[in-house]
Order: sequence, then C-alpha cells, then structure tokens
Amino acid sequence: MLKRTPESTSNSKIQEMLSPTKSEPAKPEPTPSTGVGGSSLDTMVASCASEIMNARTSFHKLHLKVTGDGSYAAHKALNKIYDALPDFADTLIEGYQGAAEKILDYKETAPKVLNTVEDGLSYLRDMYEMVNGLQAKMPYSEIVNNLDLVKDGINSAKYKLLFLK
Repeated sequence: MLKRTPESTSNSKIQEMLSPTKSEPAKPEPTPSTGVGGSSLDTMVASCASEIMNARTSFHKLHLKVTGDGSYAAHKALNKIYDALPDFADTLIEGYQGAAEKILDYKETAPKVLNTVEDGLSYLRDMYEMVNGLQAKMPYSEIVNNLDLVKDGINSAKYKLLFLK
C-alpha cells in the first residue's frame, strides 16, 4: 500500500501536473526582405500571380476569336480556364502574403496577345513551367498544394484544346 505524504496530496501539485503547459502556437518565419520588392521568392510569387491575372485576359480574348473546326470546343475550354484563373491568383496571393506576413509589390505588365489555339497551348505550357519553378522554391506546403491546383487547371485546358474537337 502506498503511503501518502502531505506533499503528494497537495491540490496545487496535482493541479500543476494535470494542467497542460501553455505555449504559443508556432508562427511561420517571414521571408527575409532584400530591399524594395522583398526576397527573390516574393518577386517570383508576385510575378507568377501577375502572369496568372494577365493570362485571364489573354485567354478571354482568344476565346472570343477562335473559329473553324473545333472552335466550339476551344471556345468552351478557354472559357473554363479564364474563369478559373482569377481564383488561382487570389488563392496564391492571399495564401503567400499570409504565410510570409507581408504585402507583395506587383509590377504592371501587358497581357500576351494570343491569336491561335496553338498560341494558347504554348502559353499554357509556359505557365506550367513557371508554376513548377515556383513550387520548387516554395517553403509553404499549403501553397505548393494550391499551385498543384493551378497546374491541374492548366493540364485540363491543354487536354480539352488538344483532344476535344
């Protein structure tokens, strides 16, 4: 049989042992700033997001001018990708700015001019490579996952433009 001592029955000691320790939740490390525009990762994210926003305009304009055989399928495929791109850009920007705890600087660039479905396919391939490169440097797994969704949208558009006529 265990012998109880006044120390072992102390309410404060029991309370201390049963109480969880209070600690602050871990905060992500902000990306280091390297001057105006922030880190190179910040610049890559801002450039990628800007390109996605511009791509929406480029694909919308192409969607309005496709003609000939398979143009209805291309029209619908381009409609789907240009509708999805603004949400992809918002998700990337909001997620990264929250994770990095900073507001990025976005440069203004003109959207690409796309005249044919082949131009659109080439642009989709370029965008895929841009997103892939950003993913390789991204330290935040949740943003890597979101970038996978961007690549999935790009792949779906390529499939529809290539094979649905």
